[in-house]
Amino acid sequence: MAPVSVEGFRVWAPERSRVRVEVGGARHELARDSRGWWRTDITAAPGDDYAFLVDEDEKPLPDPRSRWQPSGVHGPSRRYDHGAFQWTDAGWRGRALPGSVLYELHIGTFTPEGTFDSAITRLDHLVALGIDLVEVLPINAFDGVAGWGYDGVLWGAVHEPYGGPDGFKRFVDACHARGLGVVLDVVYNHLGPSGAYLDRFGPYFKGSNIWGPSLNLDGPHSDEVRGLVIDNALGWLRDFHVDGLRLDAVHALVDARATHLLEELSAEVDALAAGLGRPLTLIAESDLNNARLVTPREAGGTGLHAQWCDDIHHALHVALSGDVSGYYGDFDGALATTLRSAFFHAGTWSSFRKRTHGRPVDVRTTPGHRFLAYLQNHDQIGNRATGDRLTATVSPARALCGAAIVFCSPYTPMLFMGEEWAAATPWQFFASFPDPELAEAVRTGRRREFAEHGWGESEVPDPMSPDTVANSTLDWSEMERPEHASVFETYRALIALRRAHPELADPRLDRFVVESGPGWLLLHRGSLRLAVNLGAEPASVPSPTRGVLLASTGIAATPDGLLLPPDTFAVIVAA
Repeated sequence: MAPVSVEGFRVWAPERSRVRVEVGGARHELARDSRGWWRTDITAAPGDDYAFLVDEDEKPLPDPRSRWQPSGVHGPSRRYDHGAFQWTDAGWRGRALPGSVLYELHIGTFTPEGTFDSAITRLDHLVALGIDLVEVLPINAFDGVAGWGYDGVLWGAVHEPYGGPDGFKRFVDACHARGLGVVLDVVYNHLGPSGAYLDRFGPYFKGSNIWGPSLNLDGPHSDEVRGLVIDNALGWLRDFHVDGLRLDAVHALVDARATHLLEELSAEVDALAAGLGRPLTLIAESDLNNARLVTPREAGGTGLHAQWCDDIHHALHVALSGDVSGYYGDFDGALATTLRSAFFHAGTWSSFRKRTHGRPVDVRTTPGHRFLAYLQNHDQIGNRATGDRLTATVSPARALCGAAIVFCSPYTPMLFMGEEWAAATPWQFFASFPDPELAEAVRTGRRREFAEHGWGESEVPDPMSPDTVANSTLDWSEMERPEHASVFETYRALIALRRAHPELADPRLDRFVVESGPGWLLLHRGSLRLAVNLGAEPASVPSPTRGVLLASTGIAATPDGLLLPPDTFAVIVAA
């Protein structure tokens, strides 16, 4: 392949006195410009390795904007040509978030092989289920082979054990061929503890949060730091054809500038969407309970398109499981209230935070599709001591009642891989840092954290053990068993029903009515009703019916409504 060079090599290092690049065993000096960018016009071919040396340090460092790290996060970067991949999705016009159903998966444990190519072999399962958007946990380069992905340090390089940049492109291309959009989880709020060399180049960091160093988004030299984030986000959407990004823990992005980074990113992504001719979606994870994040910029908001809504999860979890430990304690009896308005903590007291928290959602102007609702996700499972799923605590029938609430709500539904068949495999916290001291620190810290909550050391899985990864990998053979297949068929039917009856996906919160009584809920969805009994006794739900569209077994019609046994639901046409 002929050598290629657009601008040669370049790297931002405003406070360094010397920068060199090592290519093919030779080292070359770079020249500095007035903004702190160092450049050279030497050429290199795709596939050539290179690394930078700063000041008089003799240790080569990977490129902070690396596109490819085949030798891991401590090794050299490799030239990568985005134009060489042969895409087949020229006709893809994207997948809008409103009305869609999302499926969250982790490439390393979605299949036993843990690669993009092996994940492709399971995409037809998602099509049969009725999924619209596949949300992929972080895939950027992190130290070690196995991990959740939230300890990434090179944001633009795809984790090599998964299949590298070409492997991810094959995965996205295969999704698009099946009508599936792809949302990628990205982490800009911190870097992992191993291989984070950004501070060797420049003032990328300012302070820290509970996960690691925070980015310098508003201090001196912060323009280029913000540029790294925005360029990285646009690169996933443009060069990898991704349809959306899930932004991890945006409340940890400290930015006091007049235009917050997220607002700037929103404007850039909307501009790119217009140019590409397909919708691009930004979904936040936020602990702020502030709908301004998902309010359009022209209405004075930040302009993100949606956010995860943990309040809905917490209210569902408590209603289904009875667990009121920790932050769940505030959500006892809160399901109906939370369903009506997305946030339970809306300027109300939070006993977990020991202060008031959040602000109300204006249900007249804020559509429900801007909030993702879910029974389970990677955090709410994986951050439990043993990584146990909801169906390890409650019966599949009871969990299906929760699924019916999610799919018949005005919110955007999301499910976590394996949930659709009540997978028996847990999803536990795991990592594989090669540094023995770091590995032991993570292992000890994890056990100490849960010991404070009453768990014995032997009960907490070793996060560094390959067995923990294996135990967390989906067992697809479960789908062959009747008890799991029946759960899958109910999930599939609920999603199909949502698509067949648009009123079930109607996002207008001001038209959403929730009635409740002892143990039961009744959701009004246009001419349809969802009746659910989560109580211990049969419940008479007052809703005259003209027909039952989908129901658990044992439902009986009465002159005034329905008689539901415990742990049952029914979607009906109201008289």
